[in-house]
Amino acid sequence: MLTITVPASSANLGLGFDCLGLALNLNLTVTVGSKTDTWQVDHPFGADIPNDETNLIVQTARLVDPDITPHQLIVKSDIPLARGLGSSSSALVAGLFLGHYLVDQTIDRNQILQEAAALEGHPDNVAPTILGSLQLTDDEQAGVNATALPLPKNLVAVTFIPDYPLKTAEARAALPATLPLKTAVHQSQHLANLVAACYLGDQKRLMNLVEEDQIHEPYRADLAPEFLQIRALAHSLGLAGTYLSGAGPTVVSLVEQENADQLLEAINGLKLNGTATILAVQHTGATLTGSLD
Repeated sequence: MLTITVPASSANLGLGFDCLGLALNLNLTVTVGSKTDTWQVDHPFGADIPNDETNLIVQTARLVDPDITPHQLIVKSDIPLARGLGSSSSALVAGLFLGHYLVDQTIDRNQILQEAAALEGHPDNVAPTILGSLQLTDDEQAGVNATALPLPKNLVAVTFIPDYPLKTAEARAALPATLPLKTAVHQSQHLANLVAACYLGDQKRLMNLVEEDQIHEPYRADLAPEFLQIRALAHSLGLAGTYLSGAGPTVVSLVEQENADQLLEAINGLKLNGTATILAVQHTGATLTGSLD
């Protein structure tokens, strides 16, 4: 059997609104079984998620070639829906990997990046799931570019996932239509320095800069009240690097491995409604293992 594994993505990292994304070790897995007369998608997500050709993974695969042979699919996922961890992006990428493999058993990651970005609309969400690690993206007329940024290897993501969902449309609606020039200058200066901090290996500077956003987090904080609570808690422990993951409501704190357990214990002590966990950065991106008969 063939298995496609796609990691979660945590977009923005504060300053990198719509251009930075980080792959985290929560995974969607699709196991491709035998050929069938019609698509069969076995999953544990309930009646709201289709189990036939209308499933998002199958729909996306059939965009590659509508005539690909149906198969049985077994889908599992650690990525919660509508929490700012790229659940739909991972499904799109899984579908494209599936479609291209069934057509000619080849995977061109750049081609899939272009297709996934066109479908999802935000390259920063799909680039990490395809390529892994921390990706800086831009969308030009000629296509999407993604550049892997070096990230200190001892950083982990202490992640709080609230019990409630937050739709991207609602989070987008909270943003202002225009920004003052001073705010735009602040954002561009600090984002440039964040990228430089990655290349210089300046871990302390990087984690401080993650918290310098002025264009989306201040407007979304009320939609995810745990965000500022956790940032203040981390500061009380002498830790920086807390940001709102994607559109929220998940909160991520990038910290050194040796500080992760302390922060996790402190977050659990707040008795918030949700789940706190420590996630590693996923460096490989989406993978294919096994084969089809």
